[in-house]
Amino acid sequence: MNSEKYPFKNFVFSAENIDKSNFIFPKDSVLGLQAEACFEAYLKQSKNFELLAANLQIHGEKQTLGELDYIVRNLQTDEVLHIELACKFYLYDENAGESEEQKWIGPNRKDSLYEKLEKVKHKQFPLLQTSETSNLLASLEIPKPTSQELCLKAFLFLPKELSAETFPKHIKECIVGHYLKPEDLVENVDVHYAIPSKKEWLLPINLITQWYSFSEIKPLIDAQLRLKKSPLIYRKTPHKLERFFVVWW
Repeated sequence: MNSEKYPFKNFVFSAENIDKSNFIFPKDSVLGLQAEACFEAYLKQSKNFELLAANLQIHGEKQTLGELDYIVRNLQTDEVLHIELACKFYLYDENAGESEEQKWIGPNRKDSLYEKLEKVKHKQFPLLQTSETSNLLASLEIPKPTSQELCLKAFLFLPKELSAETFPKHIKECIVGHYLKPEDLVENVDVHYAIPSKKEWLLPINLITQWYSFSEIKPLIDAQLRLKKSPLIYRKTPHKLERFFVVWW
């Protein structure tokens, strides 16, 4: 994400061979911690970055001021970086606000891209400049970062009628599915459905084992909608695999 309002440097993954054989995906953790585990495993094996600190809590006299996600050294430039990580699922609602950032909202309308970027801009990045942070880094003998970058891994979903071609390249690359209203669900006897829990959202779809017919999945979807929760649904046929949200709003 880099714009006039949010001039953040984007963290760019280097093309590297990462050994996944010893990595155990924390399937029982919440989604945010799963993303952190994957990112930290990448940094620890990277030949281009050295991980200096992770999840560094900054304490004031009476309360915790916040947390620095990662401090790393770029081994190619010797530059020390502060990286903030976020993994988000957003749906595009052009009526949700005036700015483009406000139009990308969480599945249950409880958060937005705008709120996340504002938090990075006004809270997370400025934390590096506090005296408390400087003192902690000095005590740990960690050089103070000279640059800050945002690693935002976004999974974006559009309304069914909207084409991804209308969005700029960096947005289009993150679009992975669509969303629809409950009344738009159409029964098809040749289709199988899955309703992964949020802890399974980052798993490859081929690792999902529980699949249902339409008559079986419909009551499960309705139960989520009654709780004002928008479930993520996988739908597969012999020739196609897709994912979409069914929204309650």
